[in-house]
Amino acid sequence: MRLAAALLGDLLVCLKFFSRIPLPALGQEEAAHDLVRFPQAVRMLPIAGAGLGGLGALVLMPASEIGLSATIAAALAIAALVVLTGALHEDGLADCADGLGGATCERKLEIMRDSRIGTYGAVAIALTLYLRVESLAAIVAISPVLAAVALVAAASLSRTASLVPLLLLLPARRDGTGHAAGRPDPRAFATAALVAILMLLAPVLAGADPRAALVALAATAGVALAATGLAYRQIGGHSGDVAGAVQQLAELAVLLAFSAR
Repeated sequence: MRLAAALLGDLLVCLKFFSRIPLPALGQEEAAHDLVRFPQAVRMLPIAGAGLGGLGALVLMPASEIGLSATIAAALAIAALVVLTGALHEDGLADCADGLGGATCERKLEIMRDSRIGTYGAVAIALTLYLRVESLAAIVAISPVLAAVALVAAASLSRTASLVPLLLLLPARRDGTGHAAGRPDPRAFATAALVAILMLLAPVLAGADPRAALVALAATAGVALAATGLAYRQIGGHSGDVAGAVQQLAELAVLLAFSAR
């Protein structure tokens, strides 16, 4: 019972941090934004991600069934994810696209903290949204069920991948979300990674080519490590924006992998 309560508390911490869904607090749960439990709570992040992806799938499937085009159904599902998360990850991607072009490390961090979105940020969001919608639509054209399952797997694996910069790098600044979150517990991260990888079996069971799952896994790992290396070279560490950018690119990588024929 204690383990179940602890896991449920960890799940709520992840959902409250990575989404805008109003959720009840448990007695043993710390304030979500204090992130006291976050380093250990990440063991439940792939489950939280799968839950968010599942809500997107609940939009995708009915939209497909009532006769809407694959593109429109996919757009509605991606829009649901954006609303559920408050565009948290999209904002991180935009900030990285704008900020990493700064002249100095200090200037890069200053731009990334600015709430305004510049040209590079706007282009990055537009391109990734387009590619996410089109790749999901391509899977819908193969099978709506496969698309729904792939969306769940992508949401789970990509959010787990967003922990890689936090695991491998120190915070680039001494305040902000990245610093407050702390370094994920290595054992909790290993658990999360294993669960997220197992989530890739679901699309295979739904009819996807097993090679697509391997490509999705390799591409996700490549994106996470490449973004982590870039963050280290550009700003000397990680930030919440870097984690958000990894999530967006990793989700896109998974959807692209399963959309290829």
